[in-house]
Amino acid sequence: FIRHRRQLLLSLRERAVRAETEARLRAEQTQHQVREQIAREMHDVLGHRLSLLSVHAGALEYRPGASAEEIARTASVIRASAHQALQDLREVIGVLRAPVNELPQPVLTDVRELVAESGRAGMRVSLDMEVADEAPESIGRTVYRTVQEGLTNARKHAPGALVEVLIKGAPGSGVSVEVNNTNGFRPLPTPSSGQGLIGLAERITLASGRLEHGHTDSGGFRLAAWIPWPQ
Repeated sequence: FIRHRRQLLLSLRERAVRAETEARLRAEQTQHQVREQIAREMHDVLGHRLSLLSVHAGALEYRPGASAEEIARTASVIRASAHQALQDLREVIGVLRAPVNELPQPVLTDVRELVAESGRAGMRVSLDMEVADEAPESIGRTVYRTVQEGLTNARKHAPGALVEVLIKGAPGSGVSVEVNNTNGFRPLPTPSSGQGLIGLAERITLASGRLEHGHTDSGGFRLAAWIPWPQ
């Protein structure tokens, strides 16, 4: 009986050690896969942008006699490339953090359906959108989230108000977004956390944009954002 008990304990110890070793190997394998995924994303998304950045910066270094116009043009390209590289980096990080089954992110063209959906839900809302060319997906997502937050706030705080959504933009001048409700901004009967505006402010700050919101002189409420759109 004693020998059998010793063999059983030894077997249990071996199983525990084997299970611990297998768990460590699985964790190391997962970590390695994540690192490979990050490396692939960084190489594919950022490699091209950073190489362009290096070429144009090098041109300035080796052409000290370049004209002011050439320097300004090259500096503009460097700025735009750096900005886009940062946007791409944020998108890579977002992809790596996202759940596997995450739904596709909205784009600029989805704003029309967002407004139409609010109209079908009974909101009095109009849309005036004039955007040149096709905006990058990152800009489209930010515009969409801005309009979404504005409509949500108007629906919660000023039910029945007339809401106007104005979107205008083009490469080089950026995209401006305004959501105005002209019939006043009544407080909720229950407390509001305000986390939506806080999150929107963080999103727009990450996009190097600006966000303003507050009461208007006519008693309404205005939510306005500007998002840069490099040429």
